[in-house]
Amino acid sequence: MKFVWENLVLAMIAIIILYILLSKYAFGPLFSILEKRRQMVLQEINEASQSREQAVSYVEEQKQALEAARKEAYEIIEQSKKTSGKHADQLMAQAKEEATRIKEEAVREIASEKNKAVLELRNEVGAVSVKIASKLLEKEVSSDNVQEELVDQYLKEVGGRP
Repeated sequence: MKFVWENLVLAMIAIIILYILLSKYAFGPLFSILEKRRQMVLQEINEASQSREQAVSYVEEQKQALEAARKEAYEIIEQSKKTSGKHADQLMAQAKEEATRIKEEAVREIASEKNKAVLELRNEVGAVSVKIASKLLEKEVSSDNVQEELVDQYLKEVGGRP
């Protein structure tokens, strides 16, 4: 095997021409595609990072909103308890007032009925007394026994003695 310098120079020239042609037509577009790909990957990484940060902030906002909703619900429940307690107290006060009013009306009615009954009783006693007196005056009674019998008879008529 013999080494030929001309073949080496021709191979080197062919490699240099091939390198120039590849760098002009193949490496440039290939490197530009690779650079675009690298930038796209970096952009997607940045977008993913931003999306993650947004997701974290959204989760925090949701936690805060949930906590605020819980507090509001608790406040509403407490307010409802207070309101229902006040309403129950008002109902109790109204019921007590109504009971007091009814009791007072009943006491007044009882007193009125008592006064009417006493007045009727007085009128009846007066009438009976007048009848008894007139009967006693009509009859002349000589013995106390007859007078006693007459009084008992009239009291039986009005329901006073047995």
